Amino acid sequence: MGASRAQKLSGIQKQVLSLYRGFLRTARSKTPENQAHIESLVSAEFRKNAQSIDRKNFLHIEYLLRRGKKQLDQLKTVDSVRLSSSNVELSDNQI
Repeated sequence: MGASRAQKLSGIQKQVLSLYRGFLRTARSKTPENQAHIESLVSAEFRKNAQSIDRKNFLHIEYLLRRGKKQLDQLKTVDSVRLSSSNVELSDNQI
């Protein structure tokens, strides 16, 4: 019943959720230490972007989706063990 009241997700929202789930699935294939590192980086990055980017800024969201897909493909490679923290952009007040 509750699901019928929920607002339907837009196409771009579905893409963002799919990308997030893809990162979490890929993290499960790594060692436990690396899995925790990847999950925390991904979670922090998605939360930061969800709070700081206007939902109507489709160009920026689409750019982040493309960048995220490239990072996910890179992480899926057998040789890749960790998600580089250099991919996470920090603002001046976070440093």
